[in-house]
Amino acid sequence: MNNPGWVDLQVNGHKGVDYSDPNLTADDFIRSAEALFADGTEIFCPVIITSPLEIFRRNGEIIQKTVEKYGIADKIPGLHFEGPFISNVPGAVGAHNPDWTLHPCAENVDKLLASAPGFVSIVTLGADAENATEAVACLKERGVHVSVGHHMANYEQVKNAADAGAELLTHLGNGCPNLLDRHNNPVWAGLAEERLTAMIITDGHHLPGELVRIIIRTKGVDRVIVTSDASSPTGLPPGRYMTLNVEAVLEANGKLHIPERKCLAGSASTMAMCMNFLDSLDFLTEDELRMLGRDNALKLLGKL
Repeated sequence: MNNPGWVDLQVNGHKGVDYSDPNLTADDFIRSAEALFADGTEIFCPVIITSPLEIFRRNGEIIQKTVEKYGIADKIPGLHFEGPFISNVPGAVGAHNPDWTLHPCAENVDKLLASAPGFVSIVTLGADAENATEAVACLKERGVHVSVGHHMANYEQVKNAADAGAELLTHLGNGCPNLLDRHNNPVWAGLAEERLTAMIITDGHHLPGELVRIIIRTKGVDRVIVTSDASSPTGLPPGRYMTLNVEAVLEANGKLHIPERKCLAGSASTMAMCMNFLDSLDFLTEDELRMLGRDNALKLLGKL
C-alpha cells in the first residue's frame, strides 16, 4: 500500500516522549515529532490527556511555541486535549487518572482553552458529563472540534452532544468498560448517531478486525477516521514504561497495556502500522484507505 502521508488526530507521544509529561521540553517534543514524520505521518495533532490544568498550560505552551519556532504549523495544526472533561468511572476513564477529571463548567472550559490560545483543534469530553451540551456549544463557538468519548453515555446524551455541535467520537469501541449492557451502551449509541464521525484505532489490539469492518460499514468510509493513539513507548523495545502518567507493559506483539487495570494505555503503533493492519483486512480499496487515513482528517481540519 502506498503511503500518501498519513494524518493522525491523536498522538500521545513517540519514541520515549510523552506529551503529557510534566517534564516535557521543547527539545523532546521536536525530536519526537521529527521521528514521527520520518515514520510516515505527515500531519498530526499532539494529545495532552487528563491532567491538572497547569500541565495543559505548561505543555500546551511548550508545544505551541515549538511549532511556531520551527515553522511547522502546516504539519502540526493544533492540539487535541483528551480530557479533562471525561467520565471518572473505571473502564470509561481508561488509563487516565480519575482524580484529575473535571466538570466542564464555563470557567473550566475557559481555563482549558487559555492553555494554548488559538491552538486547540480538538477537545474530547464525555457526553454524559453534567453540562456537557453547554460545554460542546461553547467549544464549538470558539472554533474547537468536539469529540465525545471516555464516557458511559446513552444514545440520548450522544444525540444531544451532536445537536450542540459535536462532530467526532474518540476511539469508538474503546474508552469504556470491558463488560457493557448488551443494548444500552456508548458503543451502540456512537454507531447510531449518524452525524458523528468515528475515530478508530486499527493497531490490531484495540479492536478486532470484524468490529473494524462493522464500524466502517455502518458509518461509511466518509464517516470514519483512523488514529493511532500512539503513546510514548511507540518505536521502543518491549518492556515496562511510564506513559500517560502510569506504568504500562509493552509486549513483544505490540500490545501496550496496564495489567492492574485490565485496560490498554494507548497504542505502540504509528499510523503507517495502523493502516497496514487495516489494509490486511482486505475489504477496502486504495481510495477508501486514503480517505480513512488522510482525506477525512484533512476535511475536518479544513485542509481539503
